[in-house]
Amino acid sequence: MSRAWGVFTSNLASLARLGHSFKVRRDIGPRPTTLLELYEFEACPFCRKVREALSVLDLDVLIKPCPKNGTRFRPEAVERHGKAMFPLLIDADAGVAMYESDAIIEHLHTRYGSGRISAHLTGPQTLALSSLASIVRSGKGQNARPSRQPEHPLELWGYDVSPYSRLPREVLCELELPYIQHNIARGSAARPAFKEMTGKLQFPYLLDPNTGTGMFESDAICAYLEKTYAL
Repeated sequence: MSRAWGVFTSNLASLARLGHSFKVRRDIGPRPTTLLELYEFEACPFCRKVREALSVLDLDVLIKPCPKNGTRFRPEAVERHGKAMFPLLIDADAGVAMYESDAIIEHLHTRYGSGRISAHLTGPQTLALSSLASIVRSGKGQNARPSRQPEHPLELWGYDVSPYSRLPREVLCELELPYIQHNIARGSAARPAFKEMTGKLQFPYLLDPNTGTGMFESDAICAYLEKTYAL
């Protein structure tokens, strides 16, 4: 897939979701003291709904990618929680491990929001549009590819509906690379600190603690991931 076509279809995928989750809600609640964990894969429409909920609630999360035929986190999910079903959310503060996207979204809004679920995350039209976004991307972020496993999770700043943030997430997913997703949608409380750290408000931004590498630009990030971790 060419760079131009990839950007074009990623923009179409965002358009399919009508641009939802680009902005943090005003009625967010308390923050978790332990980082949330999410077993998911980028192309899954049910997983997309949960990622969007995390974005609008301004919640960071440790992503453990579980693409089809994955050999790292799919087996781990089965070993720890009994089945290969995604998304799977681990909320240590609440002492829960949850399947089913709608149940996860309700839990997140109840515990870390006001309890009122964003309208674009409910109803059959949500799943239909989320599925359309996956179709537009032609299976990117769906199937596992061989890779080197990093010692430490990588870190990615962006937000789910951002078309440029989607491109490196797909590569991270296919290579089964764990990463902390720092959601930083419009209105995020983390934006000032991010700008102070990097010098500008531009997304996505990747930090790899395994190599000490930090970089902007989705194409540069994707190229780095392929060169450093793909086999």
